[in-house]
Amino acid sequence: MLRSLSLALLTLSLPAGAQAASLPEQVPGLHHPVALELITDELDTPWSLAFLPDGRMLVAEQPGTLALVDDGDVQRLDGLPQVSHRGQGGLFDLALHPQFGDGSHDWLYFSWAQPGKDGDSDDATAVSRVRFEDDALGAITPIFVQNRFSTPGRHYGGRLLFDDQGLLWLTIGDRGVSKSRAQDPADHAGSLLRLTADGDPAPDNPGFDDDAAPEVYSIGHRNPQGLAQAADGTLWSTEHGPRTGDELNRILPGENYGWPEVTRGRDYATNLPLGVDSAPGMRDPVHVFEGRFAPSGLAVVSGEEFPAWQGDLLAGGLRGERLLRLRLEGDSIIEREVVLDGEVGRIRDVRLGPDGAIYLLTDSDPGRLIRLTRVR
Repeated sequence: MLRSLSLALLTLSLPAGAQAASLPEQVPGLHHPVALELITDELDTPWSLAFLPDGRMLVAEQPGTLALVDDGDVQRLDGLPQVSHRGQGGLFDLALHPQFGDGSHDWLYFSWAQPGKDGDSDDATAVSRVRFEDDALGAITPIFVQNRFSTPGRHYGGRLLFDDQGLLWLTIGDRGVSKSRAQDPADHAGSLLRLTADGDPAPDNPGFDDDAAPEVYSIGHRNPQGLAQAADGTLWSTEHGPRTGDELNRILPGENYGWPEVTRGRDYATNLPLGVDSAPGMRDPVHVFEGRFAPSGLAVVSGEEFPAWQGDLLAGGLRGERLLRLRLEGDSIIEREVVLDGEVGRIRDVRLGPDGAIYLLTDSDPGRLIRLTRVR
């Protein structure tokens, strides 16, 4: 039975620097109340979060800085390349090598908008890695850059994930100018890529045709910015639709997810439908989010902190300013809860911490890092 909980809110008008004071101590819930704890409100437009083995956290700030957060104290680290910070561009996701901490694989991976060479105004979604030792960044190794530079500003994707096989996933949006690029498997734009830890194509990628880019795993994506793997190996992704039509997709090899031919989204100027709901040879979304949700950040709940939420998806929303919990049975959503509805603002990233708590980053300047736990 589909259940939905909407939370009543008291909206406060606060100046930009005072938003942290409005954070509630807890919110009610379908199974239990949820407590909110502010870790820091000293971040500059944070985009993503990674947990170090010692309990500290690294935060990517979109203008191009890396912050080390230690019990609420924030320290900026030098050594990252200059990013293309125009429109939606900048520093994106962070991921630690699966064997980080063993002394040989202490690599921090980051995705970013890489500027063109020699003053070229175009840019591209790229992935590099850097050694992180003694609270400092070492030499940077580029491992991937998308195969076509584009007009800067829109639809970079940029979400990273190491899966249970040690392979590295990267999302890339359609780059916002020529939508049809998402239907071309020879073009990295509008696709999910599966790479080795060194940035090479995964050896068993599906392949679409002889001209397809070997890194491409699926196509037909507009701007995917949520990526998570369930305990059974299922890969889930959330992506932005135009105006509406934001999607949750089950990612399968060699599939075409339809954009721009298939979409529930609408034209920004006319509000008219942009495509058809479904088409042969194109995979339908598992779920289309209501209204203008703008999903960013996705996590699968595990651990002991939220026993009633085990295996559920948590999806953050930018425009919707919501944290949604979704319980699936196959491809059907059987329970839906609005955990947060405006209390923290625009949610950019959602992470499950090593302690089982849920961590959120808000898309603002100053941005906040917030910890969610179950009220017992």
